[in-house]
Amino acid sequence: MSDPTAAVLDDLRAEGDELDRLVAKLDPDAWRTATAAPGWTIAHQIAHLAWTDGAALLAVTDADAFAAEVEKAAAAPDTFVDEGADAGARLAPDELLGRWRHGRARLREALEAAPAGARFPWYGPPMSTASMATGRLMETWAHGQDVWDALGRTREPTDRLRHVARIGVRARDFAFAVRGLAAPGEAFRVELAAPDGQGLWTYGPEDAPQRVTGPALDFCLLVTQRVHRSDTAVRAEGADADRWLDIAQAFAGPAGPGRAPKGA
Repeated sequence: MSDPTAAVLDDLRAEGDELDRLVAKLDPDAWRTATAAPGWTIAHQIAHLAWTDGAALLAVTDADAFAAEVEKAAAAPDTFVDEGADAGARLAPDELLGRWRHGRARLREALEAAPAGARFPWYGPPMSTASMATGRLMETWAHGQDVWDALGRTREPTDRLRHVARIGVRARDFAFAVRGLAAPGEAFRVELAAPDGQGLWTYGPEDAPQRVTGPALDFCLLVTQRVHRSDTAVRAEGADADRWLDIAQAFAGPAGPGRAPKGA
């Protein structure tokens, strides 16, 4: 396994552990706290992570069985995610937490054992080991954000956001395609201020005429659709870059509805 893959697996573990420490302290009633996702409580958020970790484990270990799950998803594209979350959210908090812990540990072990060059099916394009781990980290961070917000807590951003930012940039063309739009023909320059304020994360040609700039945290919140664009300090130069910020999504599957502006 390459060092970059080991690094993202370590960060995936850290991201899950941070959220685990937060929810493990909650009393049973707090698990029923509503989050910003309509109809989803904190229990739904953790149940969704457990469910998608299970789907990822299936993709890594049994491609044929995962293909059957993809067929089920295709037959009910508007409901299959909610159904998975609903089923898990009905469990007692201790049971749900145990299931999530067990599932994410098994997935990490399977990814660590994957042969070099392995690729796994997914709901979007096939994933390498590093890409699968990055995707799981992105979802853990994004759904974790909903939990932190629901509890009125502020989470300190870390350099693990680099993985979320990278997948958001790489998913640019997918965000257009999933909406039936032609992807821009040229690369954008993306420049993001690191969470510690000491560095700049850059993607794309330095001389690209279309650009996206802003804080890395705001960009990550935007591409995971945790905030409305108007509530960020992310800015675009160029018509296509501007359009991208309206539709950006870092996750596979149908186009998400996004979040309403604060105060709306």
